[in-house]
Amino acid sequence: MNSGNSLQPFKKLEFANASGAVLAGHLDLPASGQPFAYALFAHCFTCTKNLKAAVNVSRALTRDGVAVFRFDFTGLGESGGDFSHTNFSSNVQDLIQAARFLESRFEGPKMLIGHSLGGAAVLQAAEAIPSAAAVVTIAAPSNPGHVLKLLESTREQIESRGEADVMLAGRKFKIRKQFLDDLAGASMAEAIRRLNRALLIFHAPTDSVVGIENAGEIFQAARHPKSFVSLDRADHLLSDPADSRYVGSVIAAWARKYVAAD
Repeated sequence: MNSGNSLQPFKKLEFANASGAVLAGHLDLPASGQPFAYALFAHCFTCTKNLKAAVNVSRALTRDGVAVFRFDFTGLGESGGDFSHTNFSSNVQDLIQAARFLESRFEGPKMLIGHSLGGAAVLQAAEAIPSAAAVVTIAAPSNPGHVLKLLESTREQIESRGEADVMLAGRKFKIRKQFLDDLAGASMAEAIRRLNRALLIFHAPTDSVVGIENAGEIFQAARHPKSFVSLDRADHLLSDPADSRYVGSVIAAWARKYVAAD
């Protein structure tokens, strides 16, 4: 076990994805001792497990006794594999593999948390993770095809040449046509209807990347129990630490009702 400070113990872990690439993970643990539950966190599109918002949410949960496993999707952060060969479907498979790894080493995750496209991924993956009793989305699109809007300026080049280098959040990524095809073919409505888990949706009315209407579509498609929390004046990435800390504290309070110790 490592510790960045006396209040935040953690373990650095690795596991293999479905293709055998080694993915890097970070298991945040409660300082008080044995966690009463484990959560799995899916980061946003082209982000990493170390995005400050993800760290703040994780810390809020560990303070309440929940261990949080956040990992880098294939080809991002410290994880192996080629990002250009990944897509939304492979992200979903990465989540399922992460859940299986947690179950084999500790216990299966009782809660799935996803930010932006990671939120769409946890909604899709939940059915294949039987241990999960609760799902949380933060600024999630109701359909992963929403990401195509971010690629609009290079979409024609990707379609015609089969691939293109795309600048996203100041970094260059190679996007292949298979990525577009996978997004276009993904359908979320049925997965949300079949979720059969408690659902908590966070979204900001002023989100300029993924509009608030996406939260409404997720909420309408889902069955009860479901809850919505408006993030007044927050941006898409929860850049203000106060916003991500608030999200984490609300999740911690909400989860106690649905993620109880056995």
